[in-house]
Amino acid sequence: MIDVNDLKSLNVEVKKRMTGAIEHLRHDLAGVRTGRASTGILDPVHVDAYGVRMPLNQVASLSVPEPTMIVAQPFDPTLMGAIEKAIRASDLGLNPNNDGKVVRIPVPTLTDERRKELSRHVHKMAEEARNAVRTVRRDANDRLKKLVKDKKVSEDDEKRSLDEVQKITDQEIKQIDELQQKKDAELLTR
Repeated sequence: MIDVNDLKSLNVEVKKRMTGAIEHLRHDLAGVRTGRASTGILDPVHVDAYGVRMPLNQVASLSVPEPTMIVAQPFDPTLMGAIEKAIRASDLGLNPNNDGKVVRIPVPTLTDERRKELSRHVHKMAEEARNAVRTVRRDANDRLKKLVKDKKVSEDDEKRSLDEVQKITDQEIKQIDELQQKKDAELLTR
């Protein structure tokens, strides 16, 4: 039999991995535009530069000169086309313009249709986070079952640990639901 500390360390690892999934969701949700232009909405955009996919903010200087415009000034002018292509390919609904020196990215006001589209995108991101949390739970449950099979943990300890993992999962899923509802409220009430 292994001591309870190993089961506790399993729970700590589960909590850490699930929290990581939620932090990833928080970061992704910050990139969903709700009001005025922000360089944060371009965080998910990656540009193919020098044979590698790089975040947009590492190949260009980003600024917001006015509330409905973002300007990307490439550090290397030869990347102008790649930057435009990457922004168009993202599912942000932005249409960049290139004047030879900078890429201007007009940020359209949100129509009701676009708000609903962004809301669906938020729901998709939240579901991906829920799936990540469930995957962590499944991995933990499989490890517990293996420990019982190898007779390293009693069935009672397994039951308690399975219940604890489920409790952690429920807390994390609830947090994801709250993040999704908050972002939806921001999107649909402006």
